[in-house]
Amino acid sequence: MPLIDIVALDPELTLPAYARVGDGAVDLLARADGVVAPCGGRLVVGSGIAIALPQGWCALVLSRSGLAARNGVFVANAPGLVDAGFRGEIMIPLVNTDPSEPFVVTRGDRVAQLLVLQLDAIRWNVVDQLDDTERGAGGFGHTGR
Repeated sequence: MPLIDIVALDPELTLPAYARVGDGAVDLLARADGVVAPCGGRLVVGSGIAIALPQGWCALVLSRSGLAARNGVFVANAPGLVDAGFRGEIMIPLVNTDPSEPFVVTRGDRVAQLLVLQLDAIRWNVVDQLDDTERGAGGFGHTGR
């Protein structure tokens, strides 16, 4: 288990934590109150933390499935990428897809998740053509419904 340096920019907020043993991501909390208007309204909320990921690691800011299912609220750029060199506050851009109801964010609400991953750097191998697979170049909707 990697040890990640974290700065609590808001010491009154709980640090990100796993909801259950074995979960893949930690919950991110809202640092401030706000309202996300309906019909595509957006609000960027701070998480109250900054982290120092080691080289070869990244973090992804993900939507919470409960907020998406119950309220139509998503992380606007999910997954949002936090690179190893970033040292600022992790910000969460929320979008509300509900057609009529605003979404109220209260300080301390769990509004997103953070998934930390180890990466392998890639190199490109330029070739004239790719190998054949069963799927081939079939794209969107290729496998039917």
